[in-house]
Order: sequence, then structure tokens, then C-alpha cells
Amino acid sequence: MNHTTILFDLDGTLTDSEPGIVNSVLYALRRFGMDASRESLRVFIGPPLYDSFRGVMGMSDADARRAVEVYREYFQDRGLYENAPYAGVPEMLRRLKDAGKTLVVATSKPETFARRIADHFGLSASLDAVCGADLAGGRSAKTDVIRYALEAGGIDPGAAVMVGDRKYDILGAKEVGLADVGVLYGYGTREELMEAGASRLA
Repeated sequence: MNHTTILFDLDGTLTDSEPGIVNSVLYALRRFGMDASRESLRVFIGPPLYDSFRGVMGMSDADARRAVEVYREYFQDRGLYENAPYAGVPEMLRRLKDAGKTLVVATSKPETFARRIADHFGLSASLDAVCGADLAGGRSAKTDVIRYALEAGGIDPGAAVMVGDRKYDILGAKEVGLADVGVLYGYGTREELMEAGASRLA
């Protein structure tokens, strides 16, 4: 692998964000008189929130949209800081940057939150760009975010690789024509990544 650009997912790949995401989901659910176990809500890490409130919790379209808004009430002030880079990640990013690689975050998390997280945990100095979803929901699927990152940076898909922990990262990379690497320390399983067709696992 001799790619000049590396796209990284954020949650489950660069940072261990489970506490803040799960706390934010619980905050939203309780507003609707609902509850769930923390373990069962790990599935919210990775896909767009709207899809999870609809598909996992069975909410109506209107309730799912409202739930995303309520989720953000907690997340923007508290949840995004209930998070931490995985051990070794800051050093890895610095080494890759020193080696001349272009490093880009491509996440389904709203871009404004992703930027705040990268700044807060000192990752931004090693990153060339942080690309994420828009708050209106027009760009939330991983495929759309990857396309947006490539277009914004003028990046050749043939020279880039997508690194992530969930099937959405692998499937998005394949749809856009990127090489892919699935990481096993995040929130996806080996089975999930293999089923998605991951070319390499780390």
C-alpha cells in the first residue's frame, strides 16, 4: 500500500467516543419516554443518527428528526468531550504526517462537532482536513461524506485509502473506488467487516 492520502473515520477509529454518544442517545430517548441498555445502543456509533433512531428504535420520521435535535442538545455541550483518542493515535498521525501523507477525517458526525473534537484532543495539527456531515442531514451517509472529502481536497481516489471500524466505512470506500482498511479495535466486529468485503484488517 503506497497511498498518498489516508481518510480516517473518527468514532471507533481515531477516538473512543462510546460514552458521549451513548449518553446523548439516552438523553434523547428519555425525552420520548423511552429507555434502553447502554450495550444495545452501541449500534448508534457509526451510522447516521436519523437512520438509527428510525431503524433501531422504530421512531416515526418526525420523531427521529426531533430525536436528533434533542441528542445534539446534550452532545454539543457535554457528549463530544466524553471521548478520548485511542492509545497511540496521536503519535500515529504525527508519524504519517511526517512521512508526507495527506490525512483527512471522513465522518458521518456533523463536521462542526468533528472539528471541535479534533481541536480539543490535539489531533488537528496532524490533519489536513476534517470532513463530516452537514447539520441539515443532506450529507450524512458515509459514501456522501467520502465523496465530499475527495472533491473538497481535489484527491485522486486511486491514491487514497479509507480506514474505519464499521461496514459503512468499507462499503463507502468501495462505492467511491477507494482502497480500504478495517480496524478491529473499534465498534465493528471482524465478521461485520469481512461481510462488507474489507480488503485488509488491522
